[in-house]
Amino acid sequence: MSDITLISGSTLGGAEYVAEHVEEKLKEADFSTELFHGPELYELPTSGIWLVVCSTHGAGELPDNLQPLLEQIEDQQPDLSNVRFGAIGLGSSEYDTFCGAIRLLDQKLTDLGAKRIGDLLEIDVTQHEIPEDPAEVWALNWINLLR
Repeated sequence: MSDITLISGSTLGGAEYVAEHVEEKLKEADFSTELFHGPELYELPTSGIWLVVCSTHGAGELPDNLQPLLEQIEDQQPDLSNVRFGAIGLGSSEYDTFCGAIRLLDQKLTDLGAKRIGDLLEIDVTQHEIPEDPAEVWALNWINLLR
């Protein structure tokens, strides 16, 4: 079993790149990882540490590759009280639904008993041409919270 399960949801690939970059930083800090791009609920452990990286598209919606996971979470209402998690969202502040997808996931996980570690990171892609940069700064701080 890995130390950290990374879950990415992406429409155009930005969140995938961020997840892969953060995964590198976690490995450099001697954490074992497993990365899922759009997993099904049954693939995820119901204990341990998750890191969710998700972009927002449309009117604050989840990317298509994470929509099935959200539906499964809503249908099955799993007990996630043994899950601790971090959350990174990507979005554009040009929309009033800025980072709506990660906010929704953050709330769903919390409602099911998961406990967030640290602050939710919301990356405004209009301010950060390379979203991996603010994600790396956040990840290095998050790693310190894990120790």
